[in-house]
Amino acid sequence: MVKIAVYGKGGIGKSTTVSNVSAALADMGYKVMQIGCDPKADSTSSLHGKGSITTVLELVREHKNDFALEDMVHEGYGGVICVEAGGPTPGLGCAGRGIIAALEKLKEKGAYTAYKPDVVIYDVLGDVVCGGFSMPMRGGYADKVFVITSGENMAIHAAANIAVALDGFKDRGYASLGGIILNHRDVRDEDAKVAELASDIGSEVIGELTRSETVTDAEDLGKTVIEAFPESAMAEEYRTLAKKLIGICGIERS
Repeated sequence: MVKIAVYGKGGIGKSTTVSNVSAALADMGYKVMQIGCDPKADSTSSLHGKGSITTVLELVREHKNDFALEDMVHEGYGGVICVEAGGPTPGLGCAGRGIIAALEKLKEKGAYTAYKPDVVIYDVLGDVVCGGFSMPMRGGYADKVFVITSGENMAIHAAANIAVALDGFKDRGYASLGGIILNHRDVRDEDAKVAELASDIGSEVIGELTRSETVTDAEDLGKTVIEAFPESAMAEEYRTLAKKLIGICGIERS
């Protein structure tokens, strides 16, 4: 089992990318578990098509520990196991601490052992890399971290901060940086800016995604591009990215 964490600034297309990669991997015969670590709890919505699903933190708040593993997971497209960590009650609690509680509960309930995924993908908000938001980087969770960015200044700033956090953890046996994924927004000098970022943090751009209306059209249908438009050029881009992650991380089918 390989565990991957994907970070990026809010609104950068992180959940869309992760969900399409999960769908592409599922089509290739891999067992995939996707865990949304954003308080909005919408990481997996295009995979299961149910709108909102019960989050781990909602179960903890309502039932303490009196619930089953099956209550925490929902099967989506291609058999992808979907989990949403969720967030605190608005105005109360800390979203970062909520992620810690949710991931610990998944481990406690034996999620990884029960479902035996080939790959686990954590979809993590990367605007602030502290406390619970750094949890997937820690030992026992992700093996590799990938950062999604565009050429927009705030996205690059967030990506650089994520790299700094990883560098600070490198002596603790935490996850290592696997590379940068460029999700194009077609801003000025975008390729050059992201290439400079990669050079500055000692990494490389391992995948690029075109800005495409196909993505919006699929989201309007509540589906991934892989499911809604499998023959599209955009679907092929996601498949190419999925294959790149397989190669970098050594993901194997069980």
